[in-house]
Amino acid sequence: MYFLDAPLAQQIVNRTMAIIGHNINVMNNQGTILGSGDPHRIGSVHEGALLAISQNRTVEINAAGADNLQGVKPGINLPLHYQGEIIGVIGITGEPEHLIAYGELLKMSAEMIVEQANSLELVQWQNRQQEEFILQLIKGEHRDMTHLQSWATRLNIDLNTPRVVAVIQVQDDNAQTTANSLLKQVLNLLETPSRGNLIAMSSMTELVILKPAFLDGKQWSANLESQRIDQLLKRLPSEMSAKLNIALGHYFPQPTDIHRSYQTAKETLRFGMQMHPEQSKYLFEDYALLVMLSGLKDDWRGQQLLQPFERLIEQDSNQQLRKTLTAYLNHFGDQQACAKHLFVHRNTLRYRLEKIAQITNIDLHSLNGLLQLYLGQAMLAAKQD
Repeated sequence: MYFLDAPLAQQIVNRTMAIIGHNINVMNNQGTILGSGDPHRIGSVHEGALLAISQNRTVEINAAGADNLQGVKPGINLPLHYQGEIIGVIGITGEPEHLIAYGELLKMSAEMIVEQANSLELVQWQNRQQEEFILQLIKGEHRDMTHLQSWATRLNIDLNTPRVVAVIQVQDDNAQTTANSLLKQVLNLLETPSRGNLIAMSSMTELVILKPAFLDGKQWSANLESQRIDQLLKRLPSEMSAKLNIALGHYFPQPTDIHRSYQTAKETLRFGMQMHPEQSKYLFEDYALLVMLSGLKDDWRGQQLLQPFERLIEQDSNQQLRKTLTAYLNHFGDQQACAKHLFVHRNTLRYRLEKIAQITNIDLHSLNGLLQLYLGQAMLAAKQD
């Protein structure tokens, strides 16, 4: 893979003309002038370059020889090589005997510029391919595993490496370009050192990280990952204007389930920011029930589970009964502890509980009844965006 286009050719011209006081032409492997100190010559065919290409040698052209060739002035023309192929010619205008001494030096400089440009282009291409690969993985839409494995091999990615997904989101009231700039700072921190992370920007305000899951080399540990996130947060620049929120998803042993890890990370982030906006780190384990129930929010099972709690909401305009139910559930049905927490008499509490049971048609003295109301309450939180 190589390229020698007009911008790169002109870059070579500008750099080499700064070294010597002669006009420089850079031609492609068809002899067409792509870059020149004389803009009027760009686009014309240089016969001296064609000769250098066909014979793969330095061609010296004096004044007499230039008269016999089209679009040619006295000078020397040296073929440019990249990975063993002739990719073009660099021509220096002037008397050949005065130019030959540093012609090879300019040729070498031009070839180095081409190599550096192509190396950078290759790295950028690989980064784009890796980012696209990661985005395809987290979408979970891949059907052809042979193609996916081949793609991973080309990118030097081991699909069988156990991984878990973390999502980093910038919470900023400023423009998206500012958020994007901040994410690039974080990306640089994650890549130094990389620790085997696969990273992609999934939006202008979000980074997705596919992290090796076995930090101790043996097994998955959410606690170790949590500590690693704490270390990252400490490394963030103190002057960073925006708030970063980081969510860690659930680990799934099957490599093809990485999209599920991404889904749990996104849901964990959503619930974490809703319930604890003052925090920056959110772990799946802390929101597991809500995350798992969120998958039922559009399913008929979820709707059935939610119905008793929705009836309670409809007839509880001041939210008194909901607060009472929450306290009752949090105290595992201990009426004395619940009444003390609510600062009400036990008879008042008993009255409210009877009213909740009447509205929801749920027996609050049974485990099944309490569980249904608890799950309904959690479902409501999972359903809200």
